[in-house]
Amino acid sequence: MTYRRLASPLHATRASAGALFCLVLAAGALLEHPLLLGAVATAVLVSAAGAGVLADLGRTAKYVVPLAIVFGLINPLVVREGLTVFARLGEIPPFGQVDLTVEALLYGVILGARIVVVALAFALFTACVDPDELLKLFRRVSFRSALTATLATRLVPVLARDGRRLELARRSRAVAPDGAGPSRADRVVILRAVASGALDRAVDVAATLEVRGYGATHRARPAHRPWSRHDLAFLAAALVLVLLFAGSAVAGIGRFEAYPLLQAPVGPGELAVASAIVLVSVLPFLDRRGIEP
Repeated sequence: MTYRRLASPLHATRASAGALFCLVLAAGALLEHPLLLGAVATAVLVSAAGAGVLADLGRTAKYVVPLAIVFGLINPLVVREGLTVFARLGEIPPFGQVDLTVEALLYGVILGARIVVVALAFALFTACVDPDELLKLFRRVSFRSALTATLATRLVPVLARDGRRLELARRSRAVAPDGAGPSRADRVVILRAVASGALDRAVDVAATLEVRGYGATHRARPAHRPWSRHDLAFLAAALVLVLLFAGSAVAGIGRFEAYPLLQAPVGPGELAVASAIVLVSVLPFLDRRGIEP
């Protein structure tokens, strides 16, 4: 997944505000109450739809959801808490006596859901926040670190293209009789060639930077850019979400207990906070003026 400038309010937002909005959504995975966690997941998906990157998040979900399912299945095997036993598996080395409980199973599902929410929120961050503009923020703090990060992020796609070209070259030289893919030895050869090419490129880039005097550059002056309506909207949404998360915890809304018996009361407070999370996440996307790339 790479960043592409699209016509959406989140893409039109400055990197600091957009990053803060996405990170706050990721922090929403700390909520354990299923209703509030579902509201955060809905907010992430609605934000992705508003930004036009829902397909990108779908590709991320294909890799994350199996991992979340594994976590959900492991939890009842290793957790001995919970009173509602639905299966007794007996002695299973090295776990010992294994009694599967409903509470451990449901908490495993919640753990998996939290992993999915965090991954999708960071996928939204990757797809919608301009990495160049974000690195400029760190450039004010440490020019050399920002330059190193910029070069690293640029070299990764270059090395990926090198690997694809080497793979195509290998296929043009010899075709497996049964149409099988590259063997493990072929992959090692390609990986070794890409690694050697990376070192060569690193030497070339270092020499170029030295000739151009990048090592003598002083700290950059901050550029004065006025805040747009989208910057303010997403910054306000992020701050309101933080207040909702913190306020609900202080007020005891969204109380959740997994063990010994599952307790996740749903009342007017939980419904109001869940609705507010989704609504606050949607509002910045309603203003579509000035979003052209």
